[in-house]
Amino acid sequence: MQEGSKARKVATGIHDFEKLITNKYFYVDKTKFIKEWWENGDEVTLINRPRRFGKTLNLDMVKKFFSIEYAKSRCFDGLFIWKEEGYQNLQGTYPVISLSFSNAKERSYQEMRWGICQLIAGLYDDNRFLLDSGLLGKNEKEFFQRVSVGMNDSDAAASLRNLSKFLSRYYQKPAIILLDEYDTPVQEAYMNGFLDEMLAFTRSFFTSTFKDNPYMERALMTGITRISRESMFSGLNNLEVVTAASGLYEDSFGFTEPEVFAALDEFHLSAWKEDVKFWYDGYRFGDCRDIYNPWSILGFLKHKQLKPYWANTGSNSLAGKLLQEGSRELKMDFEQLMKGEPIAARIDEDTVFAQLERRQGAVWGLLLSGGYLKVLDAWGETYRLAITNYEVKKMFGNMILDWFGKAEYSYNNFVDALLKDDLEGMNRFINEVSMATFSYFDTGGFEPERFYHGFVLGLLAELGGEYALVSNRESGIGRYDVLIEPLGRVDGSKKNAIIMEFKVCGSAEEGALLKTAKAALRQIEEKQYEASLAAKGFPKSSLRKYGFAFAGKRVLIACADG
Repeated sequence: MQEGSKARKVATGIHDFEKLITNKYFYVDKTKFIKEWWENGDEVTLINRPRRFGKTLNLDMVKKFFSIEYAKSRCFDGLFIWKEEGYQNLQGTYPVISLSFSNAKERSYQEMRWGICQLIAGLYDDNRFLLDSGLLGKNEKEFFQRVSVGMNDSDAAASLRNLSKFLSRYYQKPAIILLDEYDTPVQEAYMNGFLDEMLAFTRSFFTSTFKDNPYMERALMTGITRISRESMFSGLNNLEVVTAASGLYEDSFGFTEPEVFAALDEFHLSAWKEDVKFWYDGYRFGDCRDIYNPWSILGFLKHKQLKPYWANTGSNSLAGKLLQEGSRELKMDFEQLMKGEPIAARIDEDTVFAQLERRQGAVWGLLLSGGYLKVLDAWGETYRLAITNYEVKKMFGNMILDWFGKAEYSYNNFVDALLKDDLEGMNRFINEVSMATFSYFDTGGFEPERFYHGFVLGLLAELGGEYALVSNRESGIGRYDVLIEPLGRVDGSKKNAIIMEFKVCGSAEEGALLKTAKAALRQIEEKQYEASLAAKGFPKSSLRKYGFAFAGKRVLIACADG
């Protein structure tokens, strides 16, 4: 785009490829995917990508390219695929069956089954001309008429296979089948307690549709998770699964860094490149690094503000459930991730929902496929993982605050009391927070100090703009638990530096808690934890020391003057 020229208009939430192109909205050409997918020749392809990565738009693009219904469409003029030899002749030459499970989010099995059957019945309604074609036999017409929201399991399982048969007979060509967000019903079933019923229904449906279907030319499915073959694709040997680790279609979903930087130039936002990279970069597919979430980039181009866009769309409830109800070890690893430190973990690539509560590798695998984590490097089946980018970290921070939502007022007052050196207020408000929120977490385990440590760090998260929060660092002759250091020079500043030490008490009695809190204060003195602050020039008058004693949901804080 030439200097001074007008940038294209950004339209978000449009999944209709033809509408996007016809209205000349901002679009990054991904039509090379059509050529790559077609020439790979796989009979059934399943592509896993995080949400809001262009899966729905790309499937609609494939539909508009191949479907006989759009044989006269001109929306591919000038795009990559239109310049490839032979592909103009391929456009608009196949019957296409296209459906999406993206809105299948009902809370009971019967409602979910009803919603899926309604989608299928809608496809049959769209093709009712087949009933008058003279090509269907008596039994086939009866089957066609039985397809409805109330059809039995056997008819539901056979519905797409039979529709592909009817269409291929009419057009004298096998059908292409497209299914978007194939895994949404199973995720929702897991969240709402009807997983086994949903898996049985979808397994029969997928097997009948995709296994040895002579009326199907190709099939393409997209989803977030890679659900194991045993769970959903029993006996389906013609399935090519494309995960984030696969080299196939690595730049077809999401924006590459050159594509993002070109867009910033077009919108005269070149000065923001490093900030945009910090906020939204971090995804990797195959060997293609520096992939950006399209939704976030479109949001920034439209609003010209750095803020969470992707993380604030859709539902993060599954990620929240896995972290909130996970084991003590998983919470400790999550704490490490939130501190900006990577973890080493074994990953289960195939998601088996029934094992999520027992196998930590299954949880990390699902969070990785969902886009919440990124792989730094790997050796064998062990991966070094980190939070994907600053946007996702902000999302997790907000998620933690939601966990504390029942005590939000007390939470804010605790931070205010801490900054005002109000010991009485600190004790009152932290106990209100703990009583309201500790029921969500496991306070036991072999190292309960780690739980309380993470709890207090969560309470202090909002101080990050004005203070440096440091945890488990060497100072003096030991390691303090938490140090809060004002940012900038302290000369003339009224802000205090704060050292905290945590200890678990065996009794919730007031006297025992006070004794334990004073023992924590003695440890701060004996281990000379203030040494690192003194080396930076912090005067004793600007240093506060707090000892925390925990016993179940009871907390007592003691203070020593600097």
